[in-house]
Amino acid sequence: MKKLSIVIALLSVALVQAQTTWNIDPSHSSIRFAVDHMVISEVEGIFSTYEGSVIATKADFSDAKINFTVDVNSVNTDNAKRDEHLRSADFFETEKYPKMTFVSTSVVKTGTGKYNLKGKLTLHGVTKEITLAMTYGGTTKDPWGNTKAGLKVTGVINRTDFGLKYNSVLEAGSLMIGEEVAITAKVQLVKI
Repeated sequence: MKKLSIVIALLSVALVQAQTTWNIDPSHSSIRFAVDHMVISEVEGIFSTYEGSVIATKADFSDAKINFTVDVNSVNTDNAKRDEHLRSADFFETEKYPKMTFVSTSVVKTGTGKYNLKGKLTLHGVTKEITLAMTYGGTTKDPWGNTKAGLKVTGVINRTDFGLKYNSVLEAGSLMIGEEVAITAKVQLVKI
């Protein structure tokens, strides 16, 4: 029994040592969103300030644990007036809720390099579990010897689930701003 306990302890140490930590490389990553506008088109935007880390023991990120934080004040839709409105109490209310966070709870493989990523998204003071699609693009070394990996995460959330309910009604009776928001995160990770 004592030998079995020693073997289990050694295996536990080996598993912890096999974990790899990765940080997001913001100069080679992007966080984008799109929402319907007046039913006929989409408005797109980005968040330019964010940070995150990924811990994984498997090379294909199939057991990834992801923590991600966005500075909501960094919202940018290429329209300063609209961006200020998005920061106001009508939308993000950034003075009160300056951060948006995502913490993964599970990764389920759906195909080669493809996963369902579940986690808790906190936005505007509300936390909800969401499911996103994650694609692993591969791992390589850059010319300076840094190990890099690529992930693409996509999904759709309903903004009203997070208390972002501002809207207007158009003449035809439809809503000016769509409730569903498409998210696309193209992330390059660097091994630390």
